[in-house]
Amino acid sequence: MATRPGGRTKLQILANILRLEARKGFADEVVAGGLNKFLELASDELTPAVGHLPDYAGMSPAQRREWAGGVMRNIAKSSPADGPVSQAVARPDTRSATSAGDRPPSAGPAPAQPRRPRTPPGPVKVALADDVSRLRSVTKTQLPKLERLGVATVEDLLYQFPLRHLDYANIRKVNELVPGEDQTTVVTVGEARLGGRDPRRKSTQAVLGDDTGNLRAVWFNSPWLAKSLRPQTRVALSGRVGVFGGSPRFENPDYDILSEGDDLVHAGRLVPVYPLTRGLYQRTARRMAKEALDAALGLVEDPLPPAMRERLGLMGVRDAISQMHFPDTAQQYANARSRLAFDELLAMQLAVLSRRMRWREVDGIPLAVDFARLSAFVESLPFELTSAQSRALDEILSDLCDSRPMSRLLQGDVGSGKTVVAAVALLAAVVDGYQGALMAPTEILAEQHYLSVTRMLSAGNEMPTLDENVAGLEVPTLGRPVVVALLLGSMRKRAKDDMHGRIADGEVDIVIGTQALIQDSVDMPRLAVAVVDEQHRFGVMQRAALRGKGGRPHMLAMSATPIPRSLSLTVYGDLDTSIIDELPPGRQPVRTVLVAPERRAAAYEGLRREVREGRQAFVVCPLVEESEVIQSRAAVEEYERLSSAVFPDLRLGLLHGRMPLREKEMVLEEFQRGEYDVLVTTPVVEVGIDVPNATVMLIDGADRFGLAQLHQFRGRVGRGAHRSHCLLLADAPGQDARERLKLMERIQDGFALAEEDLRLRGAGDYMGTRQSGLPDLRVARPGDQSLLALARLEAQRLLDEDPELEEEEHALLASRFRKLAANTQFDAS
Repeated sequence: MATRPGGRTKLQILANILRLEARKGFADEVVAGGLNKFLELASDELTPAVGHLPDYAGMSPAQRREWAGGVMRNIAKSSPADGPVSQAVARPDTRSATSAGDRPPSAGPAPAQPRRPRTPPGPVKVALADDVSRLRSVTKTQLPKLERLGVATVEDLLYQFPLRHLDYANIRKVNELVPGEDQTTVVTVGEARLGGRDPRRKSTQAVLGDDTGNLRAVWFNSPWLAKSLRPQTRVALSGRVGVFGGSPRFENPDYDILSEGDDLVHAGRLVPVYPLTRGLYQRTARRMAKEALDAALGLVEDPLPPAMRERLGLMGVRDAISQMHFPDTAQQYANARSRLAFDELLAMQLAVLSRRMRWREVDGIPLAVDFARLSAFVESLPFELTSAQSRALDEILSDLCDSRPMSRLLQGDVGSGKTVVAAVALLAAVVDGYQGALMAPTEILAEQHYLSVTRMLSAGNEMPTLDENVAGLEVPTLGRPVVVALLLGSMRKRAKDDMHGRIADGEVDIVIGTQALIQDSVDMPRLAVAVVDEQHRFGVMQRAALRGKGGRPHMLAMSATPIPRSLSLTVYGDLDTSIIDELPPGRQPVRTVLVAPERRAAAYEGLRREVREGRQAFVVCPLVEESEVIQSRAAVEEYERLSSAVFPDLRLGLLHGRMPLREKEMVLEEFQRGEYDVLVTTPVVEVGIDVPNATVMLIDGADRFGLAQLHQFRGRVGRGAHRSHCLLLADAPGQDARERLKLMERIQDGFALAEEDLRLRGAGDYMGTRQSGLPDLRVARPGDQSLLALARLEAQRLLDEDPELEEEEHALLASRFRKLAANTQFDAS
């Protein structure tokens, strides 16, 4: 056995520690940071000698005494020279250290003294910013687990709120217990013993009862508990009751051993259920939360001014944090959640409204909008604008006339016609002698917009190609040519440098591209209108960089992904909003079906029937991972398989992101002319493709896509006079994926679908926390509409009174706001 300097083994050290623990009433004060730290370090040597090492910090003093007594008996057997130590542990020596030291060695052990009531150790002294390891209940092995949960400091632990609560508050007598329900009973131990045939996996089996009857309880793989459940011990048991041998029985119930003055933590109340990670258990998480509350709750300062808190009838922040963890009642929990959700939403509204105020203080470029020419262009289009499109366009053109730069969000469902509205806004800048820009999040989307905008502006006229990615257009009614260019990061350096020169010289009127547009090397001296597509897929700093081009251009953010109103106000509260809530005439509802794996052949046959009737179809290949190379390979392989094995009699076309732009354009035109029956494609068909004769959208691997993207795919069909179908194929979808896909079957409206998607995934996942600038909401929920409206009203009131939050009563709120801005991408640009 290994020894420490001086010849003492870890077993002997443990014996000395337990003697001192006995003198201190087993308060876990002998080892700095708690005995668990020593047990972890010495486990390799101690376990073979004394058996299972428990979570000492989680035991009551009585449980510790029982365990220590058994340990000391084992030590006494292996080391007789240590003397009769087990009694010293079983009956803690209440004498002072001095008096014990004064007794002659020959006098023998002192008579047992009456046991004094235990005084629980006071909470450890910590600061909110201290490392969480300062708490007694946090052991070294638990630190990496907490780190995985984002908990590093004591304050982090205070704000690590439960996912839900188990309602164990309804305490029943034994004869009132109902099998199959979660419930609580307070009983007295009659007998507790070890059970189980496997000596390595012993269970604790107990008989307990009250004045109405008896019950049994079993805790699997918890042999140490048998020693803690001494006869006549009162215990609160909570959990689901079953029936065994005709009598009620709990299996692995939560429990609290009841001692005078102890708080219920695990049973007999609304019991918190915390987020966990591998190796971390609920009892440990509850114990950590309880210690953090006892040690640090009093250090939390309320960021809300007292007058606001009183006027709104909000709970104090300390009470709210406490009730979030261990609520006295369901109503107290609801009040606490409302208070803390309000704090989160208020901080975010301060951020977005501050940004809005600063942006409106900037001088922009008031355009002399030529309404007559723009109206003539709109009338030359082969379709009429809907009333919703016209309303949105009027709002945008009105903003362009203002000296304050426009900051507007244009929302609309799939196929509602946002692109034509954006094109007219860009054209308004060109007519007045300025430049316009459209930034898309991916090269595929940028290419699609380039093709769509050039076709729209040319109205079917021949488009002379000035270069590979530059088109000169004769726009009807405009009286002058318009040069539209495409700028991508993947272009060769020489081509990019040439494009940069053309843009800087003013030769290019409208430039469409990706983030390549916001590089320092791109100079757009006369940029007056900037459009950002798929707004939520860009970070705040990227949007700010585009705003910095030219002379503070007017900004129009577009989203084909409907954004729920709750998130729109939260993330885009600095933007005015226009909504196109009307689809063009003739759009058909699309019948959507989730196809079981064994029905794949039937889905293919349904597609074939549509083709025989003169229709066309899309087949979207699964998104294997974020790589156009892999997408393209998957599309090529699927194209070859379908062409040879499934549809050898049909005409198939292939479209993927690795094709040159001209080749993509040619394939799309051939499909639109009806030269292909089926177009096998990667997600490049997400936007910008209008084929009225296409009536089938078959999405393979549908579980690999999000709801928003699936809705975009579905929007490619249903554009003609015939009934259309969207077939969702998924070979082995999980439960969450099935729930998402079932929503596609039931819901056609994109905004309703977005609300459901938000409910399923949460705000951070829905928007992409890092990209959108939206902080991870710990408490606030998407449905907190009234709280959100109240937070926005109060934020505006605060900024009207104190724009910089400089007054003393706003100091804490200002600090919270700045911390939010530092930890997310909120800014004031």
